[in-house]
Amino acid sequence: MTDTAPTGLTAPSAGAVDVLVRNCVTVAGDPSLPPIIFGPGYGTSQNMWRLVAPQFVDARRVVMFDHVGSGDSDVSAYDRRKYDTLRGYAADLLEIVRSLDLHDVVFVGHSVSAMIGALAAIEEPERFAKLIMLSPSPRYLNDDGYVGGFERADVDALLDALEVDHVSWAAQMAPALMQNAERPELAVELAESMARTTTKVAQHFARVTFLSDMRRYLKHISTPTLILQTSDDLIAPLEVGEYLHEHIAGSELVVLGAAGHYAHLSDPAEIEQQIRRCL
Repeated sequence: MTDTAPTGLTAPSAGAVDVLVRNCVTVAGDPSLPPIIFGPGYGTSQNMWRLVAPQFVDARRVVMFDHVGSGDSDVSAYDRRKYDTLRGYAADLLEIVRSLDLHDVVFVGHSVSAMIGALAAIEEPERFAKLIMLSPSPRYLNDDGYVGGFERADVDALLDALEVDHVSWAAQMAPALMQNAERPELAVELAESMARTTTKVAQHFARVTFLSDMRRYLKHISTPTLILQTSDDLIAPLEVGEYLHEHIAGSELVVLGAAGHYAHLSDPAEIEQQIRRCL
């Protein structure tokens, strides 16, 4: 593995599908306002941001999108070779930014989207003003001197279960990922969102996500970064947030009062407050 910053995230996606259609890009707010982009996490869509993103329309040009294969994106544009690493998703994000001619972007990325946004900002830092990472992780597997939260055997079991039946996997995993047991409707919504993802994409995207290692790229992040870590996150434990804070120069770490991996759904007011403070 090299220790250099990613380059060449410019290859066009398969076919001639318009990027705004391919990624189901939605835009709201005055085009003259500075842009804010909300990126969804694994297996979910931009709908997960519906309680937060609209709150910024008065002051920002709000952009949301779906990763190819998830939500209402064009699944026919899914290219397994392109999306065999997170760089393929970062290339999509940069295509969206270029297509809309956006500058001074504030990118709010949930979970794996936080690392996708980081790759895009490393490639074209002049396009990005701030990165806001919600429940991010540069590596999910434990390593010598590093706590990622999972042993390889645990991840292999998780991926094997997903390969068998990703809909049942989503239903079983959602309550643990969401926490907030007193509000079971949140876990139901999460499970339904993940179940919408095409099976082949759900399986491949999970493997790419959980086996990725983005740690070597962290030192190349020059964009001001806010890390939002929840108090009880099965996917990204507090040690991960502390590691990111230590390895991203000038970053800020905030431990939220919210629990679970989807605070933008379970406690949108707290997420909105932190984004406004950052802005």
